Amino acid sequence: MGKIVISTNATLDGVVQDPDGQEGFELGGWFHQFVGVEDLEGWAANETEELLGAEALLLGRRSSEWFESRMRDGAEVRVSREWADRMNSIPKYVASSTLEDPRWSNTTVLGGDAVKEISELKRKVAGQILVYGSYQLVRTLLEHNLADELRLIVFPVILGTGLRIFDETTDKKPLHLVDTRKVGAGLLSYTYEFVRGHLL
Repeated sequence: MGKIVISTNATLDGVVQDPDGQEGFELGGWFHQFVGVEDLEGWAANETEELLGAEALLLGRRSSEWFESRMRDGAEVRVSREWADRMNSIPKYVASSTLEDPRWSNTTVLGGDAVKEISELKRKVAGQILVYGSYQLVRTLLEHNLADELRLIVFPVILGTGLRIFDETTDKKPLHLVDTRKVGAGLLSYTYEFVRGHLL
């Protein structure tokens, strides 16, 4: 049985929008603005270890295209070569009703009912199914209780506005804290498990 793990970077107030500043959001670019070299090295090591421990990636169409464009033709690798090689080789599943001919290697399109197909994917994959970005997909996973774990890397800045990963939940989602640790000199990593039923 697969375990769906949502992994994301966020500001202290939960904003996930435009971390690299390329989407035109007026407060974008926060990923690199408020951290030092030690932070980025720690973050890169964390990302590489996380990806190497996964069995598959689950992405929305836009996130898949974003990552694929940076992996294609020797595009700049901002994490590590090992991470990039694994990104290209790992089985990837893209939930999309519009993507028909994916160019990225080892990509399978889940083009039908997303909830049904992701539920079947969890039964098929033995191990961690990692979700990067894909915030519309993340909301679907949360709404239908398909996510098992949440990993947040929190950046030391408050934006006050912007898209948040949990903007549109329709019910309480209790979590159990599994781990917290420092990444680099100024980033914090939080790992939570989603609680099924009542928190004891």
